[in-house]
Amino acid sequence: MSQNHNTAKTETIQIDTAHGTMQAFVAYPDSSPSPCILVLQEAFGVNDHIKDIAIRFSKQGYVAIAPELFYRTAPPGFVGSYDDFQSLQIHFGQLTPENLGSDLKSVFEWIHSNPKIEPDRIASIGYCLGGRVSFLANAMFSLKAAISYYGTRIIQSTDYSALQRAPLLLVWAGKDKGTKPDQIRAVADSLRAADKNFTELVFSEAEHGFFCDARGAYHKSSADQAWAITLAFLKEYV
Repeated sequence: MSQNHNTAKTETIQIDTAHGTMQAFVAYPDSSPSPCILVLQEAFGVNDHIKDIAIRFSKQGYVAIAPELFYRTAPPGFVGSYDDFQSLQIHFGQLTPENLGSDLKSVFEWIHSNPKIEPDRIASIGYCLGGRVSFLANAMFSLKAAISYYGTRIIQSTDYSALQRAPLLLVWAGKDKGTKPDQIRAVADSLRAADKNFTELVFSEAEHGFFCDARGAYHKSSADQAWAITLAFLKEYV
């Protein structure tokens, strides 16, 4: 999965927000202008895995931007340890819907001001913690598509189901200890009750974090299938 950053067109930018300055990693495709995808981090920050995902999307023709969501409570470039999840929880308290909405508004302003981006062709994708953020973003902004990978905390955010705007792809891990089958059903039921366009996938042999090849939970066959379906979903709607 890992990509060579030296062969990709990337930059680190600073985005002014209502609460400070947020750093973001951006990967560019060869073509321009291009559609854009917002890549929303796991709990471990904008680390090499998230940057690799952004680069992979750039090689598929998207401008990919990964903002550092912990900028209020962590220094620029912060990366957490996969072995110390407990220490990361101090950053979660600031990720309220109100703060995230404000931060993402600033990101969208940057996107709309960038001549390399087609402003009416924007999607979001998030992993773990970012999966919920992608779900919230789809309730707040005009996207063409939104994707969530094992976004466990969506379970506590189903009041946003009726507000979903663009087609939604939910990717779950069947062996995710933090997500029970009845909770996945509850999310689907809330979307179905609101007559929303959504697709859900459950990879029965995969654990939480299965898409990340830097984690012990990495499950290659599930990751490969999820990637192919993700690209097809984006091609359909973006």
